[in-house]
Amino acid sequence: MGKARTSRRRGKVRLSRKAAAMLRLARVSRIATAGASGTPHLVPVCHALVGGKLYLGSGKRGRKVRNVLANPRLTLTVDEYSEDWAGLRGVMVQGRARVIERGPSFRRIRRAIYRKYVQYPTDAALSESDSVIIELTPTHVFTWGLD
Repeated sequence: MGKARTSRRRGKVRLSRKAAAMLRLARVSRIATAGASGTPHLVPVCHALVGGKLYLGSGKRGRKVRNVLANPRLTLTVDEYSEDWAGLRGVMVQGRARVIERGPSFRRIRRAIYRKYVQYPTDAALSESDSVIIELTPTHVFTWGLD
């Protein structure tokens, strides 16, 4: 198995080019949240990488949104499995999340999600009336198999 690497620079986290490329290209990721009780909740999501932050859409009343509002710590993982374990690779991003409910930021990020996932506007439209955008600002990045 490859060597795991973390990326941190003077309190700021920087995604390596390879980590950013993997996050940009990945069609699905998994996010883990935990509410006030600490019970973990892990779900697959569609994400977009914009300006070094990760974004995903969600219904306003879903468990992941309730969890983020109660506890803004979030982890997102993208990985690729290989029967040859030397080929395992992935990126795990930990950070602080915030909920964007409406406005120019909501619409700008919605456009980025729609560009990446062309089926989103018709199959899972994000409306300011019933959806939110979750923004993940990385505080820690862990990679494996990318070097």
